[in-house]
Parts: sequence; C-alpha cells; structure tokens
Amino acid sequence: MVYETIAFALFALLTVGFSLGVVLVDDVFHASLLLGGSLLSVAVHYVLLQAEFLAAMQILVYVGGVLILITFAVMLTRRETDPEVTNV
Repeated sequence: MVYETIAFALFALLTVGFSLGVVLVDDVFHASLLLGGSLLSVAVHYVLLQAEFLAAMQILVYVGGVLILITFAVMLTRRETDPEVTNV
C-alpha cells in the first residue's frame, strides 16, 4: 500500500511537471515531446488504478497517434531562419 502511494505521488509530480513544461517551453517541438511524457504518465495512472485497457488505449491512440501526428506536422512546417539573410 505504501509503494502504491509513493508511485502515485511520483507520477503525479511527473505529470504536473511535464504539463507545466508544455505550457512554459518556447519551442513547439519540445512542447510536443513534453506532451508525450505527460500522456505516458497519465497512462501509468490508469495502470495504478488497474485499468489496463484504458492505459493501452491511452498509449495507442494519444501517444501513438495524435502525438506522432503533431510531431510530424511541427517537423514538416518548421522554418529555419538565417539571421544574415533578410527579405528584400
């Protein structure tokens, strides 16, 4: 029982930390990676609640689908700016 409480507290802090990172970080790519960590830690909460099916669906649908789509969209639409080149 004590180990479950410690695990819950640890993953609750990880979830809050990752979520704050999503909001506070400036780079969109890093924000999407932090979102993945947050979604994975929510899946761990489902495992702690003995809802393994919900944890599997969380990982497959959100982390595996939505997050990969966001990451690819960020990577494909990102522009690298060169400070020496100016628009004429």
